[in-house]
Amino acid sequence: MNYYFNKTLNEDFNTVIESVTEALKNEGFGILTEIDVKETLKKKLDIDFKKYRILGACNPPYAHKALQAEDKIGTMLPCNVIVQEIEAGVIEVAAVNPMASMQAVENDALKEIAQEITEKLENIIEKL
Repeated sequence: MNYYFNKTLNEDFNTVIESVTEALKNEGFGILTEIDVKETLKKKLDIDFKKYRILGACNPPYAHKALQAEDKIGTMLPCNVIVQEIEAGVIEVAAVNPMASMQAVENDALKEIAQEITEKLENIIEKL
């Protein structure tokens, strides 16, 4: 089982960020965190890196259910989605596969929640 779902798009980086954010919103997710890896590596290490953003996506009703089912599951939240520039005009979007990350957790109620979130994230990536 792959630990992520991905798709490559031939579009502008910022346009893809907007499309991904809107697609997540349409499935009930909000962006809790946004990490600009390129900017961070430049600022902290003076390293030039490709355009790369990590979007910390959260679907509040599912996050609440997951936390009720397993109080330590917060260590695996939010669901990260990355947007990275492979080359000019070629952008990859990848999202974590919650089913893969939940394999270590022995909790049937949580597995059901993870399956539903997996389907939502897979659907988002597929439709981009």
